[in-house]
Amino acid sequence: MKRTDNKSHCPVNFALETFGDPWSLLIVRDIVFWGKRTYGEFLESGEGISTNVLAARLAHLEQRGILAKGPHPADGRKDVYALTEKGIALIPLLLEMCGWSAVHDPQTTAPMEFVQAVYADRETMFTRVQDAVRAGGSLFGPQALVKR
Repeated sequence: MKRTDNKSHCPVNFALETFGDPWSLLIVRDIVFWGKRTYGEFLESGEGISTNVLAARLAHLEQRGILAKGPHPADGRKDVYALTEKGIALIPLLLEMCGWSAVHDPQTTAPMEFVQAVYADRETMFTRVQDAVRAGGSLFGPQALVKR
């Protein structure tokens, strides 16, 4: 049986228990960067998440208040996932992780112009990305904030 309480109230532990597995932040990434919103779209991500892990992570993120699930506007058989305000608050962390990785991964796929734009004015970029995601957009996908 999976724990529903935290092991401790250390801030690092709380963060790790909320989104500290690889799949949770990749789901958040897919929403923020690519505008993915449905179970099927998350399955298509390049890392190859299994169906049972995806279902578990979506439920966990919803239970933790990071995601909200609602009906698909055009297809009642599908659910649509969106970041809550608590999830949107993760965007600066996600962008900082991308910048760190772009600097330290010699094979990064991150567009360096974007990384440089984030580092040139972090607060403005964080706010722009958060506002775009709130409005249903994304960084590089449909309704993109940044054109590739």
